[in-house]
Amino acid sequence: MIAPGGVGINIATRARLGVVGWLILLVVAVPAAPAAAKQAARPTAAVSLGDSYISGEGGRWQGNSIDPLADRDGTDRAFSGTGYDVSRVYLPPSDTDGCHRSDVAEIRSAPLPVDARINIACSGAVTRNIFRASSGGQGQNGELPEADQLATIARQVKVKLVVLSIGGNDLGFSSIVSACLQAYETFGPPCQSSQQAAINAKFPTAMANVGKAVDEVRAAMKSAGYPPSSYRFVLQSYPSAIARGSEIRVPEIDHNARTNIDGCPLYDSDATWGRDSVVPHISNGLKAVAASRGVQFLDLRNLLQSHEMCSVSTQLADPTHPPSATTGDWARFLNLSAVETQGQLQETFHPNAYAQQALGNCLALLYAQTSSAACNSTPGGGTNAVFLTPTN
Repeated sequence: MIAPGGVGINIATRARLGVVGWLILLVVAVPAAPAAAKQAARPTAAVSLGDSYISGEGGRWQGNSIDPLADRDGTDRAFSGTGYDVSRVYLPPSDTDGCHRSDVAEIRSAPLPVDARINIACSGAVTRNIFRASSGGQGQNGELPEADQLATIARQVKVKLVVLSIGGNDLGFSSIVSACLQAYETFGPPCQSSQQAAINAKFPTAMANVGKAVDEVRAAMKSAGYPPSSYRFVLQSYPSAIARGSEIRVPEIDHNARTNIDGCPLYDSDATWGRDSVVPHISNGLKAVAASRGVQFLDLRNLLQSHEMCSVSTQLADPTHPPSATTGDWARFLNLSAVETQGQLQETFHPNAYAQQALGNCLALLYAQTSSAACNSTPGGGTNAVFLTPTN
C-alpha cells in the first residue's frame, strides 16, 4: 500500500470521494515523471456505475433459508461465528451508507484482464445520480455524482471498460414491488393494470434520462482525456428475480407458504407479468438506448431463468440441503417473516452472491467480443455455466 499522499489526493478530497478515494489509494501510485511516462505507467481498470443491480445489493446471501439463527443454514455470508458483520460483504463505507457495494459485485467477480476493478455504483441510484454536477447531477450518501467520480478515477488509472446499470429506479422498481406485494397480502386485485399504467407514463422520460446518463459518462471520460475509441462502454439491462407464475414452486392459494416460507408473495398473474412483460419491456428500451448511443449492450433478461427465487428448479437451504449454486435461489427472497430477523428489506428481489458471480462471468464473456449479446444461464448449472447469444 502506498502512503496516503502518494496520489496527490488530500484528506478533504478523499472525504468527498468516499470509497473512490480509498480505492484509488489502494491501486495507484503516480511518481513524478513526464506526462507520457505517467500515461504508460498507469494501471488498467474496469469501472462499474449505476444502481443496486450492479453495486452488489443482495450479495450478502447465497441462497435463501427460513432459519433465523446463526448463519441461516449457511446462506448468510455476514455471519462471523458470533454475530453479524455486514462489512464482511458490503465494502466500507457502503456497509453503513446504504450503497451496498458487495465483495462479489459483478465488476469484482468478472475475470477481466485489468489491474483494478472499481465499483462506484450505489443502491437506490437514479439517472440524476449519474449525471455530472455541472449538468444537474446529484450525489448520494455524501459522495459526488458517479460521472464526476469516474472522471477522477480516469485521471488516476487507465480505464479500459465502463459498465452502467441504470433506469430501473427511475421507473419505480420498489413501488411496483410494494404494490404487487400489497395486492397479494390484502387479497386485492392484481397489481398489473395499475402498475403497467405507471410504467408506461414514466417510460419515455426514464429512457431519455438513461441516454443522458450515457452521454454524461462519455463527457466525464472526455474530460479526463479519453476519446470514445480508447475504452469499452457497456450498458446492461436487468434480470428477473422471480419466476413466472407457472414456474413458482408453491401454489398461489397457499398464502402462508408464499408469504412466510418461500418468499414470493405475489399472484401468479403478477409474477408472470413481471417476468414476461416488465423485464422485456425495460430490456428493449435499454437496448434501443444503447444502439442510439453506439455502446455495447448486455441483455440480462433471461440470466436467472430456472434460478429465480421460488422457482420449481430451486429449493430453500436447510440443515440437510446446504447452500448450492446449482440448486439454490439466485435472488434474495421476500419472506415477510425473515425480513424481521434476517438482513434488510432493501436486499430483497436482488441478485444474490451466486447471481453476481454469474453476472461477472457474463461481463467477461462480453468483453471478449465487440458486439452486443444476451447472457443466459444453464438450468441446473453453476455460476460458470453461462453463455452468450446474439441479441435480436
